[in-house]
Amino acid sequence: MTAPTVSVCIPARDEAETIAAVITPLHKLGAAIDEILVFDHGSSDDTAAVASAAGATVISADRVLSHFGPTLGKGDVLWRSVYASHGDIILWLDADLQSDTADYVRGLIAPLVADDTISMVRATYDRILDGRGSSGGRVTELSARPALKLLQPHLAHIRQPLGGEYAIRRAVAAAMPFEVDYGVEIGLLIDVASAYGVGSIRQVELGARVHRNRSLAELHVQSGEVLRAILARSGHAELVSTIRPALTSLGIAPGSTVA
Repeated sequence: MTAPTVSVCIPARDEAETIAAVITPLHKLGAAIDEILVFDHGSSDDTAAVASAAGATVISADRVLSHFGPTLGKGDVLWRSVYASHGDIILWLDADLQSDTADYVRGLIAPLVADDTISMVRATYDRILDGRGSSGGRVTELSARPALKLLQPHLAHIRQPLGGEYAIRRAVAAAMPFEVDYGVEIGLLIDVASAYGVGSIRQVELGARVHRNRSLAELHVQSGEVLRAILARSGHAELVSTIRPALTSLGIAPGSTVA
């Protein structure tokens, strides 16, 4: 059986200080991955140049499916990355990681290669904040997980529902709508579970995660977007905000060239 192809997609905005450290370890994987794509979302620093020098292919997110207008947020970048990438498996990484991304990729790909019934693989890890370990981020522990427990209890066991490190089959991603903002991870989690079953989502332990910690002001915005995405899928359809439609519903083929 032919091994599935893998696209590593990294959304980035003003991440010149960390992006090379995310990309460089991936080259150790050799033929295990087929492309490393950085989707630059309007950076004002040298993110694109640094990423290119580190060996990634850099794509301006606004140039992908440009007839939909400017890219609106992280979720919109991820949606466009499904269209512009080519792998059977899409693996997303955040651009501010300070952990060994090669180990992350190995761990996230393995269940999808081994089991055709798995749709999505999410990372679990110990998050490092101020030099100390903790189970999850502040938005995860104070907003996302309590809301899942109350409103989507079948997903209450997911330890890191907002983590930006996860893998998904291309066919599954193309069939999903995408929240345009930081509601994207929780929205995909709920929608994949609804469409393919909770059993199709696997969690893998990846050790410690070190990344840049956000300010409370930034987390306030993220928390609101996450809660809106959960509530919109839990009987509050009036809270549905801007969502990019499933690519399959548009009659366009993911894995196409930039348009």
